[in-house]
Amino acid sequence: MSNLFRKLPKLDILMKDTKLEECREKLNYNTFYSLVKETIDSFRENIKNGKIIDFEIDDIIDEIVKKSKFAGVNRLKKVINGSGVIIHTNLGRSVLNRKALEMLVEVAGNYNNLEYDLETGKRGHRNSHVEELICKVTGAKGALVVNNNAAAVIICLNEFAKGKNSIVSRGELVEIGGSFRIPDIMELSGSKLKEVGTTNKTKTSDYEKAIDEETALILKVHRSNFKIMGFTDEVENSEIARIGKENDILTMEDLGSGVLVDFSKYGVVKEPTVQESIASGIDIVTISGDKLLGGPQCGIILAEPHLIDRLKKNQYLRAFRVDKFVLSTLESTLKLYLDEREAVREIPTLRMITENVGEVLKRAEKLHSLLKEKGIESQIIETRAKIGGGSMPEETVPSYALAFEGDPVQLERYFRTGDVNIVGRVQDNNFILDLKTIRDEDMATIVEKAVDK
Repeated sequence: MSNLFRKLPKLDILMKDTKLEECREKLNYNTFYSLVKETIDSFRENIKNGKIIDFEIDDIIDEIVKKSKFAGVNRLKKVINGSGVIIHTNLGRSVLNRKALEMLVEVAGNYNNLEYDLETGKRGHRNSHVEELICKVTGAKGALVVNNNAAAVIICLNEFAKGKNSIVSRGELVEIGGSFRIPDIMELSGSKLKEVGTTNKTKTSDYEKAIDEETALILKVHRSNFKIMGFTDEVENSEIARIGKENDILTMEDLGSGVLVDFSKYGVVKEPTVQESIASGIDIVTISGDKLLGGPQCGIILAEPHLIDRLKKNQYLRAFRVDKFVLSTLESTLKLYLDEREAVREIPTLRMITENVGEVLKRAEKLHSLLKEKGIESQIIETRAKIGGGSMPEETVPSYALAFEGDPVQLERYFRTGDVNIVGRVQDNNFILDLKTIRDEDMATIVEKAVDK
């Protein structure tokens, strides 16, 4: 063992080895130094543990070259989504549209008027860049943007129901991703939860009986990530709005998904739209920007101007406010909604949801052909792609995928790992890539990855 330790090269000498010249040029000094040192240390530890009984210097060099492919690479990076889940929470949810990306580069790469009124030359409010546009698209009279929908709910409850009761149906005490629960959000806001009804049935009388002098607000939560089937009953928005007005208390809906398009017109199951919630008479509606709206991660609060003015003075707002990146991409995305046809065509999330399945088949045939030219065998199969994102839990749309020959578990890991990352799924003992979420520009990369194997 002592002979093996003596064979280990000195760090400074190995760093100058000509076989590592390409690594030296590719990596900055600190990254290269750390990589070489960690590799030598790893060999030393394996010798100590008896895992290495002999080696050559070239073995260490080969290991350094192998690791250098990943050294210095950003941890957050592009992933090709072949899972067939359109709004994939773990893969960054909605993909931004081209115009939003162009505006992001322009705003982020230059000084901008984030909090500067160019007309008066005085300090402005960052929300002013999008408030009017949000109101025009949704039909609301006032709007405020915060960093996500959970923040939107918290700041509203804190401002309008702190220390008082908020009434919520038991069937709407949902848990969203990451074990974030409505009761916990309410506790954090300072509002007191008052449950009414049962898990499967809540009636108008349940709300009315629960109202007392300690009641500040009725909160309706859209069950976007699960369904209750069978013997059920719930109170419509318009009825909740009526109860609130008759009892002089605020009403609020956590709509979450942020749908601005009636999907039923495109052959997809209808999801409640933001415009419908506003029209119902509910006082406050909160939505997400990065789910079915198809924009950046944010929360949007829709309410009367006097309520929005109060929220702008709430101390939570500074902690929850959004930056220039969110505002620029949100503005660009919302502008597309001024013409629904353009929104459906240009916003990737909407385009994938409403896309004719024949277009997906064309992509599947194209990728199948490209792979076959390289000697890679695959089979085109029919699938159901998920809308996902905790917005439409059981809803799927028709799609096509390529099923690959070979061990599905090994293939799934191979495509997912390495310097190029392609996420697919194992289905019916096959590894498949669903073309619903794969773009034409991804295909060359997929073929190259498949050939390298």
